[in-house]
Amino acid sequence: MRAVLYSGYSPNELRTAIVVATYAFIGLFFVAAATFPLLPLIAARFLRPSRPTPIKLDTYECGLEALGDIRVQFKIQYYLFALAFVIFDVEVVFLYPWAVAFGQLGLFALVEMAIFLAILGFGLMYAWKKGALEWQ
Repeated sequence: MRAVLYSGYSPNELRTAIVVATYAFIGLFFVAAATFPLLPLIAARFLRPSRPTPIKLDTYECGLEALGDIRVQFKIQYYLFALAFVIFDVEVVFLYPWAVAFGQLGLFALVEMAIFLAILGFGLMYAWKKGALEWQ
């Protein structure tokens, strides 16, 4: 039965057809993936009511009128504190799977985790010494 279906094609033509069919599926998937988020956005753009007024275009500040420049500079301390939190929060992401599989890992994994925790400990001491964890 197979010989009858493919009798008119050379092996190179069959390979080309398979590759084209594979990439056509990927292209179709890409078009569907791009269409699903874009279609509601385009539909909302045309279906929404558009009645701009000066009050609607004003900057919203908790129901109060904005006084002065609305762009305020934050101290770098806030960003350093947030960065330190993210670093030590990600530590838990690495510790949990290691703790679950600890019985199967052996001594090498224990030494690696000790080195990892030592590096994080030195980082914590450095941040503490620099005052990055002080909130003023």
